[in-house]
Amino acid sequence: MSDFDLETRAGWPGELRLFLDRFPRETWPQHPNLGELARFWLEIHNGFRAAGETLVATADDFREGHVTPTEFRARFAPRLGTFLSHLNGHHQIEDYQFFPTFRAAEPRLLAGFEVLERDHETIHAVMDRMVETANAFMAVEAGNRDKLQFAGDEYADTAGRLLTFLKRHLDDEEDLIVPLILDRGEHAFGL
Repeated sequence: MSDFDLETRAGWPGELRLFLDRFPRETWPQHPNLGELARFWLEIHNGFRAAGETLVATADDFREGHVTPTEFRARFAPRLGTFLSHLNGHHQIEDYQFFPTFRAAEPRLLAGFEVLERDHETIHAVMDRMVETANAFMAVEAGNRDKLQFAGDEYADTAGRLLTFLKRHLDDEEDLIVPLILDRGEHAFGL
């Protein structure tokens, strides 16, 4: 299963590319079976990518001295809470509604859905670490520049790791599910 490790994998192996090879990404936007729900789901994923990039860029601005600790705290705290809350809710919908529907419809992709569910567990562990590092940063006294820098670096490293994992996961999730939808249409899944 190391081929499926979120930290090292580079897409799906051939046995899980059943539909992706027939429906590569460049064909998705114009495909008649890409319905409104799938389009909305892809927009949500793009929103997570953009929000993650913003969190990392904000942390990088702090690391590079472009913003003060006070400015950094004001920028990242509300964004982080919203991002993590929305991501958690999104994963619950996928784990309890979408994945079971798609898994039942195409048993040959079962291993892929198991990988995606494990990804959610891995991502949530990093999300928990982000909360820990954010809280540690917020607890440091404003005048203690060395401790602020160390705590900010810990947070930034964790944010970068989360974004890397999230991008890989979102790409793989889309590559597994969207081609299946294109093959059968949303109506076949009761969506």
